[in-house]
Amino acid sequence: MPIYEYVCDSCNHQFETEQSMREDPLTACPRCSGKIRRVFGLNSVIFKGSGFYCNDSKKKEASSSDGAATPCANCPAASGASS
Repeated sequence: MPIYEYVCDSCNHQFETEQSMREDPLTACPRCSGKIRRVFGLNSVIFKGSGFYCNDSKKKEASSSDGAATPCANCPAASGASS
């Protein structure tokens, strides 16, 4: 269930609440009963598990003659790396 952040226009009280996406937004401040508004901030995303990085999803290849592994074509490090 998502957590929403609200701020009161009257007393500037900021708080978070866990609500279903189907619920109507809250309208009254729990402190002063003033008008509140939902605040939209930056959300963080955490990728867990395999398959999110180029070295996780590609098959193991035989190493080249110098022993260095070749980076996958989609890896951001491959385009900006200079060795």
